[in-house]
Amino acid sequence: METQRQRKIGGVIQKDIVAILQKAAIEGGLRGTLISVSKVTVTTDLSIAKVYVSIFPNEQAKELLEGIKSNQPLIKHELAQRTRNQLRRVPELLFYLDDSLDYIEKIEKSLKGEENPIENRDLLEKRKKS
Repeated sequence: METQRQRKIGGVIQKDIVAILQKAAIEGGLRGTLISVSKVTVTTDLSIAKVYVSIFPNEQAKELLEGIKSNQPLIKHELAQRTRNQLRRVPELLFYLDDSLDYIEKIEKSLKGEENPIENRDLLEKRKKS
């Protein structure tokens, strides 16, 4: 259960990281790429912030996430500059890829019958838990 303070700090971090990543994407020449921050969760001691990033199109998602992770100190510094009047200490940033849209799309395909496991038995092997 997140406290009010954790949610408020998460919202501030989310808003500023979106601006930082969008600016970096435009300056880096990624005009057709949409980068959004879907969620930020902050630990109770406010030392770690988990940032869930959604990238469209998905073909470039893994490599862009690696680029974001490698530039984490620069992103944290820029975030510190933007939030210097709101936060005493900027939490450590951990970036994760938010693939919930892909998951929802797969569920919708299954429900619409595009991938019907009754008609195509090969799909059942993919869905078994290992």
